[in-house]
Amino acid sequence: MKKIAQGILQIGVLLLFSVGMNALMGWLHWPIPGSIVGMLLLFILLQTKIIRLSWIEIGASWLLAELLLFFIPSAVGVMDYLPLLEHDGMSILFIVLLGTFIVMAVTGLVATFISKRKGSKAS
Repeated sequence: MKKIAQGILQIGVLLLFSVGMNALMGWLHWPIPGSIVGMLLLFILLQTKIIRLSWIEIGASWLLAELLLFFIPSAVGVMDYLPLLEHDGMSILFIVLLGTFIVMAVTGLVATFISKRKGSKAS
């Protein structure tokens, strides 16, 4: 029970952090989404050990485990654009598949580069 309460509290902290960054970006009128700035700031705070991973780990792990559920509203929202999909559906599908392939290829190349670099430093 304690772990559940701790997870809920951590999710609340992450939510407040996200809402706060969105409000800050709206107030500053910057064209960058607050969620992106919030993730970057959270990453910096974790790397500098100002925020410990244990403070958000349970909540973040739960959110990652249930990530697929957060895409359901977006997938249902696509149904509002059926005429667009009928007209340009193949083009959209091609771009999505091409983008996915490019992301996978670049990720693989970067991971290989980092792996080789770490391997050469360990030797």
